[in-house]
Amino acid sequence: MTLPRPEVDIGRVMAGLEALARASDAEPPAVTRIVYTVADLAGRDQIKGLCADTGLAVREDPIGNTFARWDGSRPDLPAVGTGSHIDAIPHSGRFDGTVGVLGALEAIRALKRDGFRPERSIELILFTAEEPTRFGIGCLGSRALCGALTPEAMTALRDNDGRSLDEVRRDAGFTGDLADVRLREGSYAAFVELHIEQGPILEREGIPIGIVTAIAAPAAIRVTWEGEGGHAGAVLMPGRRDALCAAAEAVLAVEAAALSHGGADSVATTGVCRVHPGAINSIPDRVSLEIDIRDTGLGTRDRVVAAVRRAIDEIAGRRGVRARVEPLNADPPAAMAATVREAIRSACDALGLASRPMISRAYHDALFMARLAPTGMIFIPCRGGISHRPEESSEPGEIARGIAVLAMALARLAGAEGARPGQSIGCR
Repeated sequence: MTLPRPEVDIGRVMAGLEALARASDAEPPAVTRIVYTVADLAGRDQIKGLCADTGLAVREDPIGNTFARWDGSRPDLPAVGTGSHIDAIPHSGRFDGTVGVLGALEAIRALKRDGFRPERSIELILFTAEEPTRFGIGCLGSRALCGALTPEAMTALRDNDGRSLDEVRRDAGFTGDLADVRLREGSYAAFVELHIEQGPILEREGIPIGIVTAIAAPAAIRVTWEGEGGHAGAVLMPGRRDALCAAAEAVLAVEAAALSHGGADSVATTGVCRVHPGAINSIPDRVSLEIDIRDTGLGTRDRVVAAVRRAIDEIAGRRGVRARVEPLNADPPAAMAATVREAIRSACDALGLASRPMISRAYHDALFMARLAPTGMIFIPCRGGISHRPEESSEPGEIARGIAVLAMALARLAGAEGARPGQSIGCR
């Protein structure tokens, strides 16, 4: 099969990224787009409008996962999926996730312009809440699609204001039975996600495309420390049971656990610290920490988690405070499918683009889509390896190359109507 050579309209993509960045609760250049907020819904409306303009059939599930389908000549066959997310953590950038959504849409447009007609349908997915900002769990939408997050677990989720996922999603206009979110087995023949690297390797080595071989195993825990409050001036130091002092020791213990018990790929981060009552003249009586621990190896990751838990127990006992540990998630790593990696590599070869295999140390919706279908990821460089900050950036040419690779990989995976090996399918 000869692959098409689609022409990418990168100007249209960059304009789309600019417009989407304006759907934000932060001042430019920062982007804040938390799931189910007005900004998130405005961004979704933009994407749905663009998909409809492209002639795609759009539907949404009960939690807002959005599907835009280009029907193939064999709608009875499982589709080929692609896509990413548009929600953004507070004060972040405009390229994380969004390149994979608007890039996937442009890949479909480019294939259409090239005259390509897929045998399998190609479906763009906009996943709900890849970021853990609101409900404390990442990849909420893709977890639910593959069954890793049950309807009962979704019902139990609360945001920082104590509002349930069920309440918030209904207020946002997403209704229906949560049991209907999970996709049936065999819904997709393959899935490919385009994403900025969020690291420095591709830029440093001058390589335009990364072909992901595996996604690291993430784990997250919440630790609630309970001590004894009191007046900051009236309670003398020997009698204090300060929850924040205990939590502060734990933050350093998290760092030490990754350094002493982990491997070269181990990372551990305490990214959230909530202090009660939060007054300068009051001893903290309750502190909540949220801790993220990752490694490319499951055993190494779990060794770091165990070391953190031992440290928490020791600190609590020594300081006379209580510590309650709540696992938020502990997911295994995901290997990317050889068939999808080969489709990406073939596209790079056809376009004359250098590529390299690499591991994703950040997790993505592809981690959970790998439970549903053979899955792969395409990485493109980002400037300085910076992500989750307003300075996050990727050059138009880098994005265009990633989209061209995605389009050709999708064409290979979806097959061409009536094509046979060696037959041209829409080449110019």
